[in-house]
Amino acid sequence: MSILIDVIDEQKQVSGLDFPLVIKPHNSQVAENKEQFNDWVAQNYPELKQRLIVHGAILFRGFPLSGADDFEQMLNHTDFENMPYVGGAAPRSQVTASRIVTANESPASEKIPFHHEMAQVPKPPGYIFFYCDIAPSEGGATSILHSAEICKKFFEIDPEFAASIEASGVSYKRVMPLETDKSSAIGRSWRDTFLVETKEQAEHAMQEAGMSWEWLDDGGVATQTAQLPAIRLDPETHEKVFFNSIVAVFTGWNDRRNKGETSVVGADDSVMNPDVISQLVKDMDELCVNFKWQEGDVLWVNNHTVMHARQPFKGDRLTLASICFK
Repeated sequence: MSILIDVIDEQKQVSGLDFPLVIKPHNSQVAENKEQFNDWVAQNYPELKQRLIVHGAILFRGFPLSGADDFEQMLNHTDFENMPYVGGAAPRSQVTASRIVTANESPASEKIPFHHEMAQVPKPPGYIFFYCDIAPSEGGATSILHSAEICKKFFEIDPEFAASIEASGVSYKRVMPLETDKSSAIGRSWRDTFLVETKEQAEHAMQEAGMSWEWLDDGGVATQTAQLPAIRLDPETHEKVFFNSIVAVFTGWNDRRNKGETSVVGADDSVMNPDVISQLVKDMDELCVNFKWQEGDVLWVNNHTVMHARQPFKGDRLTLASICFK
């Protein structure tokens, strides 16, 4: 058997399955030789991808990765199709020429709330990948949560409100600055958000995404998305998922330009129920898995079925990321 399953203290069982699934090297060659490791990834990719869909997340631990190039090579030995980071709110930096960027560069003191990656865009990524280059000395866990679990909680907390959100979907409002503001968790400029240089190019990108916009005197732009589904039936797992950024936006989209409580709206610009959001935050923290990063770890996440978050930390922390199409 060339796929060897391991366990970590933090993982849990969801529907009788390990979450996350933890994989370690099955022999010393794969553990120590990068070429052998990449060959192993290529040979086992179909099974690894299927396990990713079934389990929702896979943690690779103990493999010979030591930097962004190694992380990129791992992904290049799969059939995952690279996706440009267009539409996200968080400040990021491009690390390699093609597919590797920094993970959310929000201040270390801030918790990044649970969300599906780029759920506020019409075509979000199918999968997201993380690599730990520098593990923090304290805190900094990446938290993962099965979206179907919190979706059930949502309908239990307030069935009427949940049904209304399922029917109407939600729309997201964000003011994007002219220059990226790294002091803000959502400070990505409109140029970086859409990977453009001019207002005309940005307007084309916003029009393509079905957004409305208004240019501001300071060079920023106030935007609003079209109504997007907030509850989806995943075609692969056949479960309803809480596929949105409601909690992340409501609790986390706060800076001098934006107010989270009014940045996500339902039908007719109706705001979210704060009591429901508060209970969802508590339930998310109870149901999630927080695992402590080790340098060289790689985490594959099925973005259609699993939400993720980041805990505050102290010391240096460098986590890299990549996204791909479904």
